[in-house]
Amino acid sequence: MKSEVIRILQDLNFTEYEAKAYLALLDKSPLTGYAISLNSGVPRSKIYEVLNGMVERGDIMISHEDPSLYTPLQPQELIKLKKRKLVSSLEAAETALSHYSYVSLNRENIWNITGCEAILSRTAEAINRATGRILLEIWTEEAKLLESELRMAAERGVEILIVVYGELQFDFAQVYPHDSSEEITQEYGGRWIVASIDDREVVAGVVSLGADSRAAWTMHPGLVMPITEVIIHDLYIYEMMQAHRETLEHTFGPDLIELRKKYNIGPSGYSMAMKLGLENPLPNKGI
Repeated sequence: MKSEVIRILQDLNFTEYEAKAYLALLDKSPLTGYAISLNSGVPRSKIYEVLNGMVERGDIMISHEDPSLYTPLQPQELIKLKKRKLVSSLEAAETALSHYSYVSLNRENIWNITGCEAILSRTAEAINRATGRILLEIWTEEAKLLESELRMAAERGVEILIVVYGELQFDFAQVYPHDSSEEITQEYGGRWIVASIDDREVVAGVVSLGADSRAAWTMHPGLVMPITEVIIHDLYIYEMMQAHRETLEHTFGPDLIELRKKYNIGPSGYSMAMKLGLENPLPNKGI
């Protein structure tokens, strides 16, 4: 019978020595480590290592006397403790493995999203999965629509950095206003969103065309890295402008307008808007 109980305890993550020590304490307690060794058959050279591990797990308790005395957690309480730990471990495993499966299934795909509402919904879902850092390049209108999800992410301890076109006051995020927001909106004829979540997944696309808005969502590392770098690049520019605005504007014009003219397709950016299909954008307001 005793050997069967030892086997059952081993199924509960006890070692053979731990099971023998626990049963010895159920027969008689409190006991010193020396007495437990004698009563259980656990070698004296191993008994304190065994008992310390059981104390750390909460299977037995120790008194602060000299010598120390040990007493077992009663069987009913032990079973409750093991159940709680097992349920907690299973829930953690379920979350971790489902996330792993989710990432594995989507790592190589690039998904098209149509419609502003669907784009913002997918962005919100990604924000809800964030655990480390969110990088966001966005206009004020769409940022306010994602405020609730972003605030909850911040409350989970997620770092949030936002490059915003327009004005935005979020007390839970680091907000970096982009220079010449109105001019850029006019140049490109619309608004877009670029979101990088934990440097692992991105949503990027145009959001100012209502039902005709288009974006992509992906975990493909070949796209996640360069799209994330787009946002980081704008953070670099912000920092440099804060520190050296006078010098940079002396060379490249107000808000670096000469650089934009040089690298846009056409001085006004209108050709880029044509290529993106934004030549007839919706009014510049929230959707």
